[in-house]
Amino acid sequence: MNKLTPRRIWLAPALLLFLSLTLHAAEELMPVSQVKAGMKGKGRTVFLGNTIEEFDVEILGVLNNISPKRHVILARLSHPVIDKAGNIQGMSGSPVYIDGKLVGAVAYSIGNFTKETIAGITPIADMMDVQEKKGERSSLPPRYPLQKELSLDDMMAMNQAVFQPQASLYADGRTITPLSIPLVLRGFSNNTYGKARDFFSRLGFHAVLGGGSGQSTDTVPVSHAGLRGGDPVGVQLVRGDVEVSALGTVTYVDGNKVLAFGHPMFNLGSVDYAMTRASVMAVVPSMASSFKLGNTAEVVGRITQDRSFGVYGELGERPRFIPMNISMIGARGQIRDYKVFLCDDNIITPAMTNMVVASLLSAEERALGNLTIRFTGDIFLENGQSINLEDLYTGIYDSAVSGLSNLLAAAVFYLTNNEFADLSIFRIDLKIQVTEEIRFAYLERVWLDKYEARSGERILIRVFYRNHRGETSVKDVPFATPNLPSGSQVYLAIGDARSMQSIEMSQYRNAQFVPRNLNQLIRLLGNLRKNNRIYFKVFASKPGLFLQGEEMPNLPPSLKSMLASPRAASSAPVEITRSTLSQYQIPIDHVFQGGTLIPITIK
Repeated sequence: MNKLTPRRIWLAPALLLFLSLTLHAAEELMPVSQVKAGMKGKGRTVFLGNTIEEFDVEILGVLNNISPKRHVILARLSHPVIDKAGNIQGMSGSPVYIDGKLVGAVAYSIGNFTKETIAGITPIADMMDVQEKKGERSSLPPRYPLQKELSLDDMMAMNQAVFQPQASLYADGRTITPLSIPLVLRGFSNNTYGKARDFFSRLGFHAVLGGGSGQSTDTVPVSHAGLRGGDPVGVQLVRGDVEVSALGTVTYVDGNKVLAFGHPMFNLGSVDYAMTRASVMAVVPSMASSFKLGNTAEVVGRITQDRSFGVYGELGERPRFIPMNISMIGARGQIRDYKVFLCDDNIITPAMTNMVVASLLSAEERALGNLTIRFTGDIFLENGQSINLEDLYTGIYDSAVSGLSNLLAAAVFYLTNNEFADLSIFRIDLKIQVTEEIRFAYLERVWLDKYEARSGERILIRVFYRNHRGETSVKDVPFATPNLPSGSQVYLAIGDARSMQSIEMSQYRNAQFVPRNLNQLIRLLGNLRKNNRIYFKVFASKPGLFLQGEEMPNLPPSLKSMLASPRAASSAPVEITRSTLSQYQIPIDHVFQGGTLIPITIK
């Protein structure tokens, strides 16, 4: 008997791979012009596990130009599971064949509470165009005023043009709606799951709690396992100890090229998401909307396009993730470390950051009751720069959790959507300490040893504040009067971050501004006012300009005129009558609240 030589042994699997790719590439396609009413065919999808099953398809007709140069094929679907459940979320992308030729993908439902399952099919020719699309990743309009915190509702309101539900199509008085996409959430607390569900439901997703790979390693390996038309597929936005994955179906595979869904996820164009294998645990029938309940598995590639006619990805390609490492010290002193991988996306990543941090905090600790969160964090950027964040949050219910997650979301949002450079985040490290208590402190009174002083003379400031139990603490702060002419009056503002912002809104007539360059943005994010600080601000009547976040007092008339010119200023300058002479802060071990304004006369 002949024995295979080592060369022949090596060639055997290579030949099988070549034949496999050739078979995929040779799959015949049927153009929509050949699709006629009455034709019958087969669809492929998975109803349980990973076993692809066929369902019956009867073509009812083609809705031509339902929108400009866009066609939808209407078909009646039949299968014991479909007959019971109707159109099923998660079937998006299920391929349909007539005479062995690929016609398109199940992607739409028509009408509500219909007695038969009528679906809309996206023609395969439209889906094939998706893989040819190229372009830069989407980003939000960059000129947003800097805010310390951004909630999910804030991001939704700020970006309504992006965060909007899937557009429906209309024909003969009927609404043709993209099948909602099951969004599998793992590791979410009940409280955070409710917020995430509401957020994603407005975008056309159906959020369900499910399982996943649970992979939380330092790197995310890419499996070499292939996919077939009809296989379930996951598009993963978060991986690790918390997971967020959209579940759909593969339509077409050509070598390493994969088309799926038949309609968009977010319709963001060029993207970078993980493509994973998936399995179906069950089909959950519902009078409102049936859906597949599934699990994600290993990463098999990278989704690079999210367009009107589907998503496109490549097998074997590694997606880019942003590692987020969280070390949490619980109320009882226990230490738990979490690792999460966030998708690298200008628009989706800030929202994912908010959800992940809120979920881990509320799952680890109480969602209700007294809670104080002390944290430090570092955001490392691909350009070598970094931002250090720290703060203290306290409150009842989930106010402390929301405050911290909103702060981190804002920092990620402004970095990834800055207008100055294509900036990626390399890694996020957080250290969080949680105690089950309230740590508020309130300004009680301020005492000065003198209210009139010569220029440069020392004044002692004594700040009295009490905690929520009524216990009073004192901070002594020395202060040197500014060098001003005799008879001048200066003002000393003492208060919390909100009090300082209120003063600046009056001083500048608008405390919001857009940073003028990347370095200023990074500096401002690293110097955001903190809750556990007593702030001091000294100002006097001095005219000047407030331009792009910076005060410019005592400007010569010629320079002031030049800077105020619309040609010279990218944002409108504000003329100010009071200029800041100095400002400083002292830390305390409580969230400080209150403020006062004290006049001081220069002798």
